[in-house]
Amino acid sequence: MSRNLLSFILIGLGILLLIWGIQASDSFSSQVSEVFTGTSSDKAMSLMIVGMVSLIAGFYLRFRN
Repeated sequence: MSRNLLSFILIGLGILLLIWGIQASDSFSSQVSEVFTGTSSDKAMSLMIVGMVSLIAGFYLRFRN
């Protein structure tokens, strides 16, 4: 698999996971969890963190010399 293809897959996956994490943080169960703990649910935070890592890795592979 070429580096460019892998970078585009990681960027796309990162974007999808970020969107999914943002939507999960707006869910009812996440809002209830936020009332009691002050933070979003673990699932929403995990999705957003993995999405950011994937996005950064994809951009790194894409623009690395």
